[in-house]
Amino acid sequence: MRKLINSTYITLDGVIENPMWTMPYFDEEAGAFAGSQTDAADALLMGRATYDGFAAAWPARDESDPSTGAAYFNNVKKYVASTTLTDPTWKNSEVLQGDLVEAVTALKAQDGKDIIQYGYGSVTTQLVRAGLVDEVRFWIHPVLEGGATLSTPLSDVKASFELIDTKVFKSGVIVASYRPAKN
Repeated sequence: MRKLINSTYITLDGVIENPMWTMPYFDEEAGAFAGSQTDAADALLMGRATYDGFAAAWPARDESDPSTGAAYFNNVKKYVASTTLTDPTWKNSEVLQGDLVEAVTALKAQDGKDIIQYGYGSVTTQLVRAGLVDEVRFWIHPVLEGGATLSTPLSDVKASFELIDTKVFKSGVIVASYRPAKN
């Protein structure tokens, strides 16, 4: 069974929106870790907002430069959880049909590598609630951004996780990796 890995950039004050604040911290160490994530994943899962942001940004990046990640993001299989998107134009994108939990359960049952999901919103909330997220990786950045925190209130989602790994980069970024706790 494939693993679903959520990877989310977050500030010290809990902001995840519009992560342009990550750029000063995306150094060689962060790039290597990000590359190891994508090397282990042959599919992306995203909600509509993440799809719209990624589809606007990645196709404009230089695929011939391996440091950009564009070759991976533009060519990997992409699954979009959306009830409003009907005809995705970004290469290798497919809108999941029917019930989200059933669709992701079926994706995880297929042969393949990990499925990676970036950001933490309503799609992740539903998948955590259903027990389908195998690991969350919070890239904690040493910056206060101000504004709204987390894009989706998690008032009805309770879950316990156990720490499985930490990476501390020279830039001050900490990647804390967790998996659901065994109750």
